[in-house]
Amino acid sequence: MPIIKLSEIIKKAPRFFTIEPYLRLQDKPVSSHPEAREPRIVPLVVMDYGSVRSRLQQMRYEGLKEYFIGTIREMHISARSIRENPYSGKRIMDSETRAELEKYARSLGIAEIGYTRVNPRYIFRGFRILYENAIVFTIEMDRAKIKGAPNMESFKEVFRTYYQVGLTVNKVAEWLRERGYNAHAGPAGGGDVNYIPMAIDAGLGVAGKHGLLMTRLNGPRVRLAAVYTDIENLPFSRGNPHGWIREYCETCNLCVRKCPAGAIYFETRTHPDGGPVFIDHTLCAGPFSNDNGCTLCIKHCPFSFGDYDRLKTAFKASMLPANQPDYKR
Repeated sequence: MPIIKLSEIIKKAPRFFTIEPYLRLQDKPVSSHPEAREPRIVPLVVMDYGSVRSRLQQMRYEGLKEYFIGTIREMHISARSIRENPYSGKRIMDSETRAELEKYARSLGIAEIGYTRVNPRYIFRGFRILYENAIVFTIEMDRAKIKGAPNMESFKEVFRTYYQVGLTVNKVAEWLRERGYNAHAGPAGGGDVNYIPMAIDAGLGVAGKHGLLMTRLNGPRVRLAAVYTDIENLPFSRGNPHGWIREYCETCNLCVRKCPAGAIYFETRTHPDGGPVFIDHTLCAGPFSNDNGCTLCIKHCPFSFGDYDRLKTAFKASMLPANQPDYKR
């Protein structure tokens, strides 16, 4: 008799974590593309392929339970608060207000900010978001704590950033509403959209060999979230200067070698939808649940702690034919 895998059956979080119960007649949500990917609910993946007992034991540590409960609370707030949208008709934001928005976001701990229109293929199948324009945010995971991974401090940092960025995007959405703009906060936990390709479209980085977003300031040592809005004149990204990182990853492979479960593919595979598949999530679930969230792929990535420009200069130099000067630098 085949073993039932809950993560393959249950594809949606409880309804009150989505915008569906809170929609109003004037709302015209954006639906996922028919060929969009199905989401994976991480707690169910852990139940299916990892150790539930380990995760429950870890929740006894000080701070973890509070961060977990806070993350769940912010998920609910982000969905419920769409009822507070003012519908004032404001869809243009002047540069001074946008500068104030970015300053406010950074005061809350945001590291980098990007803008893009959401590709419906990135909205998980069967989900909807309220608006097609996105402000995408990264928040840094503490350098020293990630350096110590896998331990309880690094594990708590993972949960802290889930909570912190969820709280932050809810505050940013509230800030926008107070100024007459409509907003739908997308937290890190329980997001309706695949944040990594959306962040790539926003020019914030590219996906590394491990599938995580590689950013300029903090490499993959980030958590992602977004605020969706109908503001029409945001400075949407028109290019991505980080493509060279993927070439670097093909020569590095540290994350592949350091993964204790062998979950990261040496050669990235192709999903039926045509997009990339970087890891075997069924293998990743083991060390993730048993060893304090693992995080070794982030810890060993040169971009987590190295200087972006120095890495780029050294890599470009290494790609030159022997003894040939680089006249283009």
